[in-house]
Amino acid sequence: MMQNNNFTLINSQTGNLAFKIYHLEKGNPFDHIQRLNYYSLIWIQKGKGILKADFSEYDFNENTLLSFSPYQPFMLSPKTDISGVIIHFHPDFFCIHKHHKDVACHGVLFNNIYSSPMVQVEEKTTTNFEMIIEQFKDEIKKSALAQYELLISYLKIFLITASRLKTAQQTKENAATNNTEETPFILQNLKNYIETHYKTKHSANEYAKMLAITPKALTKLTKTHFNKTLTNLISERIIIEAKRELYLTNKTIKEIAYELGYDDQYYFSRFFKKNVDISPQLYRETVGFNKASAG
Repeated sequence: MMQNNNFTLINSQTGNLAFKIYHLEKGNPFDHIQRLNYYSLIWIQKGKGILKADFSEYDFNENTLLSFSPYQPFMLSPKTDISGVIIHFHPDFFCIHKHHKDVACHGVLFNNIYSSPMVQVEEKTTTNFEMIIEQFKDEIKKSALAQYELLISYLKIFLITASRLKTAQQTKENAATNNTEETPFILQNLKNYIETHYKTKHSANEYAKMLAITPKALTKLTKTHFNKTLTNLISERIIIEAKRELYLTNKTIKEIAYELGYDDQYYFSRFFKKNVDISPQLYRETVGFNKASAG
């Protein structure tokens, strides 16, 4: 399907969006909170403004790539006219959880609770991205044999390129920060503790106790360095795992809740809905369910 510089593939089995690429030239379709049931890559080529994502706000400028997971809340508040390229893809088309070893963007572009969902697109990368975008459009026009496979190959190249760029930029930022303002060692320990214990420890007090610091002081540190409260970080980590389990496994919601430390399935469902805006069941139905037998 092609219209107004809009290239779209629909999954013939489900009727859902599989892949879409289009140019943003006028207006702002993201001027209110978005909770889309697919991955989104928004390459702002011109313009600047404020991005609201999850619990935080960030300034964005031209040549910035924004990346969002299914149902991750975000909105754009431009200060000038913005233009760029938008790519949407559904997990049934390409699941970053399933293919994280192939593209290594899980925890870098997507589902990184400690950094912003932005990467600055450098001049060399601009050329690469523009070439891939043209390949996307040409392939959708052709509708030839193995179309999905070729589009996924191009998408992998795009994601790997962006992930490498973001990783390199984060390394530089961390080096600069360490030279000017020592990042508290306690925060690295906090990251390790959250990763190890998020299924069993859900309160800020528990992590503060493990680190021998007051909850208030620890939250002040996370707010300064991650732009989020400690409670936000813990909640986001639990939700990322819940989403992964809902998509990749055929476990019941009760089983998933129990594995994440919730004895009460209904309490867990309320917690999920509070953070994602929909129930775990509706998430599974709309994002898709990648049955184990599907390989």
